[in-house]
Amino acid sequence: MNLDEAIRLRDPTRLPSRRDEDWRWTDLRGLLRTLPEPSQPLPTDAIGPGPFDGLAGEVLIVANGSGPEEIRIGEGETRTLVLRHISRGDGAHTSRLRIDVGPSARLTLLESHEGGGAGLSLLGVDLQLGADSACERLVVADMDPDAVAVVELDARLAAGAGLSQTLLTTGARRQRFETRVRHPGQGAQVRLDGVYVLRERRHADLTSSVGHEGPGGRTDQLARGMVDDQARSVFQGRITVQEGADGTDARMAHNALILSDRAEVDARPELEIYADDVACAHGATVGALDDEVLFYMRQRGLPEGEARSLLVASFLGEVIDRVGSPEAAERMRSWLQARIGAGD
Repeated sequence: MNLDEAIRLRDPTRLPSRRDEDWRWTDLRGLLRTLPEPSQPLPTDAIGPGPFDGLAGEVLIVANGSGPEEIRIGEGETRTLVLRHISRGDGAHTSRLRIDVGPSARLTLLESHEGGGAGLSLLGVDLQLGADSACERLVVADMDPDAVAVVELDARLAAGAGLSQTLLTTGARRQRFETRVRHPGQGAQVRLDGVYVLRERRHADLTSSVGHEGPGGRTDQLARGMVDDQARSVFQGRITVQEGADGTDARMAHNALILSDRAEVDARPELEIYADDVACAHGATVGALDDEVLFYMRQRGLPEGEARSLLVASFLGEVIDRVGSPEAAERMRSWLQARIGAGD
């Protein structure tokens, strides 16, 4: 499967389908019988404010696939960047951005995915982290309900590096965030978190794979979400501990709330372990709001809608509690609260 080639050649037979095991719940070939024409250029001077405005002096924009192709963070440097992916119209486009973070450098990447129209987009980031460097990637995605979007992160860490990612999304017609990490062990640490709030017929797919290649590494993953109406969520997490990656500490959890009997949650957490002396665990839960707690809150004068929103916000907010940047965490919490309350 090569989605980039499918878009460039306008060949729907190259799209992933349910026959591809990792795409069986996010079937693009069955959805798109023909592919759109290439997207038209989008003038950046017509773009309004974004969700992370004011948190960084440097703002980079990828508009309908056109934008920067490379970012370099020098050794020992500390930078905060806003990266906005903006799609408009009914066309198709791709983009690829390479980010190199030098040894002992620090990068906070505040990333948003906005718009979408009824188009098709593939947006990719290649992230290279040098020895003892760190990157916190914070993402909010608020796309149009007719959009079809795939966002990929390919990350490679050196010894002692740290990658933290927190993703918030409201989904789209079809939306997939895929994260692939090459983990060296050797004191490197990875945290991959996500939150989805899905209503109507929106779809969000959070797929990740982490390969531990050396000893003494840590991965911690927490995904939580809410689905209502006829929405559908997909969580696929795979952590592979390769032979020789002794002493690995890897943990994964996915927890979802279903607020409608027509909504759907598909979850597949996986651990593959080929090493000794490891501490690994994974789990997934799907359930409804606690009726007894709702009753208790209503007995104390809270309207049902407000009580439900408070419970959902508390449940999902634990993911944002893990964000390292206080200013960005507050902005993300406000963004999330607005989306939780949107259905009341």
